[in-house]
This record gives sequence, C-alpha cells and structure tokens, in this order.
Amino acid sequence: MPAAHLHKALLAALLGLALAFPLVAANDYYLYVMSLAYIMAVAALGLNLILGYTGQLNLAHAGFMAIGAYTVGLLTVDYGVPYWIAFLAAGLVAAAVGFVAGVISLRLKTHYFAIFTLCVGFIIYLVIEKADGLTHGTVGVIGIPAPPGLGPVQFASTTAQYYLILAFLVASLWLMSRIVHSLLGRSFVAIRNSEDLAETLGINLMRIKVL
Repeated sequence: MPAAHLHKALLAALLGLALAFPLVAANDYYLYVMSLAYIMAVAALGLNLILGYTGQLNLAHAGFMAIGAYTVGLLTVDYGVPYWIAFLAAGLVAAAVGFVAGVISLRLKTHYFAIFTLCVGFIIYLVIEKADGLTHGTVGVIGIPAPPGLGPVQFASTTAQYYLILAFLVASLWLMSRIVHSLLGRSFVAIRNSEDLAETLGINLMRIKVL
C-alpha cells in the first residue's frame, strides 16, 4: 500500500475510533477527559505551526489560549453576550493581543525571542490572577453556559459537547494541513531553515512571522 493511502487509512481509523468512543465510555467523565485532550491537541497544532514549521520558540502560547478562554467566559457570564458571538470575539481578541506582542517580540531572534515570549506569558498569568475586577482572579469564572444549539443540533449533553470539540479538532487538522502544504507553509519552513536565505528569496520575514 502506498504511503499516502496508508496515511489516509490510519486517519480514517483514528476518526472512527473517536466517533465510536462515546458508545463504549463507562460514564461522562471519560468523555470530559477526552474532550480536554482534544482541546489540548488543537492548542498543540497551533504551537507546532509557529515552533515546528516556522522555528520560533513561542513560550507564551498557553497565555494566548487563556486570553481566548477568558474572553468567552467573561463575555457570556458578566456581560450576557450570546455564546457564539463571544466565541468569535475570543479569536479576534487573542489575535489582536498576539499581533501587538508579535510586532514587538519578532524583532528578536533565537533565545532572546523565547525569553521575551516567556515574559509575555507570565504577564498574562499575572493579569488573570491579580485583576480580580476583570478576570475574577483565583476564583475563576463560574457559570459559563454550554454552547447553544445550531438549528436542530443541541449541545447540552456531555456527549454532544464531545462531538462538537472533535469536529473542531478535525477542522483544525484539515486547516493546518492546507496551510503547511501551501506556498505560505513553504515560506514558514524557509524561515525555519534559514532566515537570511528566505529573505534573499523575497520572503517578508516580519510579515510572515507575525502572521
């Protein structure tokens, strides 16, 4: 069997196992743990893009994930914003903060960039912990609602939420595959291999790395 066909068969088998997991799970706790694993997998895909393909050691990755999570929680609980609007806003807020941090930090290279992003991540952590009036501090955001239904599909149950997160993971895998096999993905790899060579080939280093 060709390697490409084997790869597709393996992915199909893994997807089948993931779809069947709720049927064999002993209780909802197992679904909850697997859902968290899928969320971590989505986060790992993003980290792999900037670290594995672009070669930039970003130590603030978890901080930007926290910004997105807190945006959803605070908008829905404190301000009554509909869940899916808050969900979209979370990506925009995290991207905006990431853009500002990237414009500053990506002027640095190697371990200087890593140290700067480590500081950014720690600052995000301190803001979440100390800004009680904004983030609820160490108490956390309590009472975040479940995602509302989309037409006839409802997400009130743990099983439905499991499948929703799995759908996001599959979509993320597909999107990441499309990116890394595109011209943009080749630009990421070129920057990882040699920034000087990438620049001589006409790649705008700052624009691509901030993106």
